[in-house]
Amino acid sequence: MSFWEFPRYVSVGEKQQRSKKKLEQLTKKNKDIKPVILEGTTLAKTWWGKAWNRNLEAYADYSNRIGRGRSYVRCGSVLDLQIQGGNIQALVQGSDSDPYSIVIKIKALEKTIWKEIKDFCAGKLDSLQELLMGKFPEALGEIFTAHGKGLFPSPKEIDFDCSCPDWASMCKHIAATLYGIGARLDHDPKLFFLLRKIEIGDLISETIRDKTEELLTRAKRKSLRIIEDQDLSSVFGIELDSTAGFGKKINVKVANKAEAQKKVKAAVKTGRNPVKKSSHKAGNLQKKKAARKTIKKKKNGSTKTTAKGKATKKPTQKPAKKNT
Repeated sequence: MSFWEFPRYVSVGEKQQRSKKKLEQLTKKNKDIKPVILEGTTLAKTWWGKAWNRNLEAYADYSNRIGRGRSYVRCGSVLDLQIQGGNIQALVQGSDSDPYSIVIKIKALEKTIWKEIKDFCAGKLDSLQELLMGKFPEALGEIFTAHGKGLFPSPKEIDFDCSCPDWASMCKHIAATLYGIGARLDHDPKLFFLLRKIEIGDLISETIRDKTEELLTRAKRKSLRIIEDQDLSSVFGIELDSTAGFGKKINVKVANKAEAQKKVKAAVKTGRNPVKKSSHKAGNLQKKKAARKTIKKKKNGSTKTTAKGKATKKPTQKPAKKNT
């Protein structure tokens, strides 16, 4: 083929067979190889995978080039994809017999951006599982995908290189690798945080800490309608002896009977009280009993009643002396 001739057209079926054969050869030599295998023709199904692809397609620098890699991913041409902290290495089967080597480096997320995102997420994430599944408020999704201020990298934060002879800045092998990352995030979204060199637990720990402090603050607030045991003891002079368990009776023991009586008398002086009425009734009953005893003695002639109603003893007459 001369310099001006176009490469021979390779059908999808031929690409798939070539990739499958090469993958079998590589697997025999390296057991740790990790190919990108799609289920169907969809490039990404989860929130993280779709967000990764949309982020790349949204930039003008990539929009005209990245589409070249879609057919390569669907045909299984990404034979190996290794993701580490800020570093991606891949093998992509092309027109040659040997696959091309791709290296992509992504810069770590800026600390100022990460701090702003953590502050915004405070109290809005319930669990790590919901975060990885993409089940969070829409406002958080907008913050995560904001260009230049979100979690996803911009073109200036991505450097790549391919061993193929293609002169384009982004060849189809690199484009296939980038789409392969989105497919890999479908199976393991935690790789995204490894790629951007940030701790996924920071988002959840910040949320849990904020909720814990809020619950502790609420617990310290005491309702005015509730009287604590110690206040109840000081007011009524009793000691509350309660046993653990719901629905059990509370044993009340008198701690200081004399002090309790003084407080009850003081409360009676300030207003009407049924205790005062009962004491009057008891006094009247005693007077009636005394009056009944007096009447009985009067009938026997041993007492007499004065004008005031008081009973006095009747003077006894001495017997007359007899003349002897």
